[in-house]
Amino acid sequence: MPDAPAFRGAPWRIQVNQPPARTDVKPDITSLRSTIEWLRREGLLMESSREVNPDLEITGLQKHFDGSLPMLFDKVKGYPHARAITNLFSDTAVMDKMFGFPNPTERTRKMAKALSRPLAPVVIDQKDAPCQEHIITENIDVHKWILAMRHTELEKESTVGSGIRLISGKHFDGGTDTGYNRMNFRWGNVGTFQISPGSHMWQVFTEHYDEEEIPITMNFGTPPACTLLAGAAFDYVILPKGCDEIGVAGAIQGSPIRLVKARTVDALAMADAEYVLEGVIRPRDKRYETKESEDLQVQGKTFFHPEWAGYMGKAYKAPTFHVTALTMRKLSSRPIIFPLAVHTMDELNIDTTIREAAIFELCNRLQPGIIQDVHVPYAMTDWGGCVIQVKKRNKIEEGWQRNFLSAILSCSQGMRLAIAVSEDTDIYSMDDIMWCLTTRVNPQTDILNPIPGGRGQTFMPSERMTAGGKEWTASNTRFEGGMGIDATVPFGYEQDFHRPKYPIDRVNPADFFNEAQIAKMKSRMEGWVLSLSRTGR
Repeated sequence: MPDAPAFRGAPWRIQVNQPPARTDVKPDITSLRSTIEWLRREGLLMESSREVNPDLEITGLQKHFDGSLPMLFDKVKGYPHARAITNLFSDTAVMDKMFGFPNPTERTRKMAKALSRPLAPVVIDQKDAPCQEHIITENIDVHKWILAMRHTELEKESTVGSGIRLISGKHFDGGTDTGYNRMNFRWGNVGTFQISPGSHMWQVFTEHYDEEEIPITMNFGTPPACTLLAGAAFDYVILPKGCDEIGVAGAIQGSPIRLVKARTVDALAMADAEYVLEGVIRPRDKRYETKESEDLQVQGKTFFHPEWAGYMGKAYKAPTFHVTALTMRKLSSRPIIFPLAVHTMDELNIDTTIREAAIFELCNRLQPGIIQDVHVPYAMTDWGGCVIQVKKRNKIEEGWQRNFLSAILSCSQGMRLAIAVSEDTDIYSMDDIMWCLTTRVNPQTDILNPIPGGRGQTFMPSERMTAGGKEWTASNTRFEGGMGIDATVPFGYEQDFHRPKYPIDRVNPADFFNEAQIAKMKSRMEGWVLSLSRTGR
């Protein structure tokens, strides 16, 4: 296959618009490496041999191709031992193909089943663990080995944000927990470790606050299913403290995740990861995330690391992570890191795929059979909102959609907007959602505000504003309460809300126009018409 056009001098070796035909070979996704090999064989991987700078260039390129194919960089400035991949989950169709999901609805339903049917991990011998082929226990400088990057020019320091924590054993009530925590290693082997209030890590941190140390591992370049579970946060009615998140990842992967005992702390690591930081969290050793915030002695004001809500993050004082060992795959294999930019489709799919399944499972447990699908659109920013689709089978089921909305808003910390729609609505089209809000909502009776004064998240500026003149920290802010909107068709009034169905199935455009003409006309279509033309509405 000929090379695609070069971008800024970098040879991209796969043509974006001409991926090979789908194969029936099941991909090996038990490691990041095997997944990359599958992407390469499928023609879904863009590779560049030009050196990329983790200072602004990686995130800049990711935004250029937000929602598109994975990109693998063979050379990373400042990290001659490493390669970097990004956009791994950016293209939803590629993600679904990776895991064998035929469509988004089936993905959500199959993921929901996996939440209740974990596949227990296996612990392998240390000598067989790829992540421990190279071990460093002395003179550890994390920034020398683990890629740190700056997302925007607004932030003054780089962040290590792509590590996935693994807590196990007594500190997670016998289960396993995964998740993301941004880190800044300002002191060599010691870095700040930001913990979101209310998260699983916050629960562990609070319970064990009086302990001197909490042993954990931070894993980089993990099996894709583990990456998806790391994005599962604030779904704790379905994934409570003590659950087996690694087991859920195994169920999604289709085979047990391999773990291995850490070398220097009483913790487990992901055996097939590319890099692992072993160490301990010291809850009482709190330090400022950036020098700027430290110099000003202020929290929640200075820029640091964009956040999922689509706004610039702020620097705080945080507990510290003290690294006791850095292990990795053999250096000759050039270990791969997956630097994750925030507020991208890559991050959105990681943070919402399990979340959608957990919301589906929550509703289905309340009353089975009514919930049809769940979607978190990009504009609803990960934990900020969701759209649920329901089907009322009889008059008795009228009203359950409001129970669902109240439960979702109550069980999902910080959710600000939950919308319920009927089965005739395309929940993957924001235009269709807006049409429902415009034509089906009574502002006096269909807008709910069930939990004013509850607990939200400080990543939302409107919640920060509730702190007034005090520091913008979780202890000083209050949640105004999320908004639930019932945009469903009332049972018994389906005839009054019946949408037209145009006869797209009775006419073939190819009988009237040639292929080039059809392509030309289709190329000019965008927005709501894509959904309407596909459904005939």
